[in-house]
Amino acid sequence: MNEAKLHEFLGKLVTDMGGAYMMGMVLIGDELGLYRAMADNQPITADALAERCGCNARLVREWLNANAAAGYVEHADGRYRLPAEQAMALANEDSP
Repeated sequence: MNEAKLHEFLGKLVTDMGGAYMMGMVLIGDELGLYRAMADNQPITADALAERCGCNARLVREWLNANAAAGYVEHADGRYRLPAEQAMALANEDSP
């Protein structure tokens, strides 16, 4: 067995799995309007976002943390922010 090819494939597998996971997060955010609710580029708490969108606060917090880990949203001081560049791609219906 070629160890280098094995490690190369395992790296690809992990990358693909991460991408597949985040596509689910993107679909959830789009369907529930979470990205659109953050498109004003202002920091917001998970509780406030959940209230704004009529969602469960704990589940929104989990969703936000997954997005922050992937670099889709920024997290600081207990608040989350959707940067303008991500908002253009994730919250703007007219975006390419």
